Amino acid sequence: MGHGHTHGPHHHHGDDHRHEATAPLPAAFDTSVPDEALSPEQKSRRTLLRRAGLLGAGLAAGTVLSAGAGAATPAHAAGDSRRGKGKGFLWLAGDHHIHTQYSSDGKYRVVDQVRQGARHGMDWLVITDHGSTTHAKIGVEKVNPDIKEARAAYGDTLVFQGLEWNIPAAEHGTVFVHPGRHEVAVLKQFETDYDGGVKRAGDSTPANEALAVAGLNFLADQVRRRKVKDALMLANHPSRKGIDSPHEIRAWRDATGTGRQIAVGFEGAPGHQAAGLPKPLGMGRARGIYDGSPGANSFPGYPLESYRTWGGFDWMTATVGGLWDSLLAEGRPWWITANSDSHQVYADTAVRGPGGDFATDGRYPDPVYGGQIDVTQGDYWPGQYSRTHVGADGFSYAAVMDGIRAGRIWVDHGQLVSGLDVRVSGGGRWATLGGALHVRKGTRVTLTADVALASGPNWAGFTPRLARVDVVRGDVTGPVVDKDTFTAPTAKVARSYDIGKSAGTVRVTFDLGRVDRPLYVRLRGTDGNRTAVGAMGADVDPAGPALDVVGDADPWRDLWFYTNPVWVLPS
Repeated sequence: MGHGHTHGPHHHHGDDHRHEATAPLPAAFDTSVPDEALSPEQKSRRTLLRRAGLLGAGLAAGTVLSAGAGAATPAHAAGDSRRGKGKGFLWLAGDHHIHTQYSSDGKYRVVDQVRQGARHGMDWLVITDHGSTTHAKIGVEKVNPDIKEARAAYGDTLVFQGLEWNIPAAEHGTVFVHPGRHEVAVLKQFETDYDGGVKRAGDSTPANEALAVAGLNFLADQVRRRKVKDALMLANHPSRKGIDSPHEIRAWRDATGTGRQIAVGFEGAPGHQAAGLPKPLGMGRARGIYDGSPGANSFPGYPLESYRTWGGFDWMTATVGGLWDSLLAEGRPWWITANSDSHQVYADTAVRGPGGDFATDGRYPDPVYGGQIDVTQGDYWPGQYSRTHVGADGFSYAAVMDGIRAGRIWVDHGQLVSGLDVRVSGGGRWATLGGALHVRKGTRVTLTADVALASGPNWAGFTPRLARVDVVRGDVTGPVVDKDTFTAPTAKVARSYDIGKSAGTVRVTFDLGRVDRPLYVRLRGTDGNRTAVGAMGADVDPAGPALDVVGDADPWRDLWFYTNPVWVLPS
């Protein structure tokens, strides 16, 4: 489920950061801590959890998945997954794409973003200021004390240091590392040696594509040499400019060979979701600022509609039988997330402080009150609209990173649902998101999803209502010959379920039958406000997300959730 509850402190593997030494559950989760002992942010979080029925008895019992027989996931399907022995998963909400005053187009202090994230229910955050010559020289070091101060001030929120990588020959990506003594040194060297902006390696050439792969191998080497405990990369807004080609995405995924996987997924839904609000009370652009067109470095095979969002989601994810499904059909672990990309927040009253010089200082002065509400910006605070939920085996940096690598992730917009518990079972075994169920050929397999419906108003002031849940199913057909493949012919919506209630929990059960070939299943859900026949036709997706209208796309009137897949592998 979205947020889980377990009892007692969790002890984690050592590093030199206090969160890893002995990290109890956040106070908001711990019902032994009285309400009056909580900070305002902790009280807000507890209210969200309690309202959704995710504290105390009842639904909370279903939020922690005990690791049963057969739950272990093979390396090819879930990477380096550490399963808790009998204690299950804690589902933690977070955001891996956040900017501060250390970005050339940012404004807020680190503590501002962390405070707002905590207020909106975030358990983990990644600070990802833009890679640039200035950031590599100054910002990557200067932001670190601010991050450490935020970690100390908000002990219930895990705050990673990362950066937004200008991927050579491609778009942007989040890169972040496990906190430790060398987090700054590793990020600084990575940015200096492998950032496409710093190295002037933005063009789509074979040499620049090779530099991107070299950067991922560098990060893997830093982990192998124990400079940092872990490192991850997730591609951001992959379809926005059309320059993340299918073969590049496959190359990032495979960069480290049989070693630790560093590139693990992409944003299924970009940030900047408020940018589609129409003028005069909005920016009047496109959700995600996806309002561009092909350029000199764009992959020529992508259709024009790929440059737009669909129900707020990137075309690669939103198209059933499209690029994401083509990766899953190969059996490649490749996960989706949803984030804020928060730079300048819609309806905020803060402006950059006076004075200072970004090129010299590596940052802007602290923000000040601007005297008016600014509706010309397109971002939300972390957790205000987009959420990425990660199944972790405890409250620690390592557990969040392990959960991301394992694909134990589901995402939602506008708090459409409060929680999800997805299991695929058969032959006395089960697996959850990102995992693989190994069964004998011919075993009857069943997908079960318990959905905790929204039980209170979101930030926009209304309680969302889930109208429908879709099961997407596809065959695992093995590696493709053409690395620029971006279709999966067998993927389709296998069944849809109308949701007839507006509160409490619902159970969706889908019988996969007696499975005789490898396949995967994934879920999505919608408020039903805007749907359209999918790009591959009504037989594949009869009621998928609709193309978002540039200049008139209210994100609150078109809400979806998506899960990552579960594989079924008969033998």
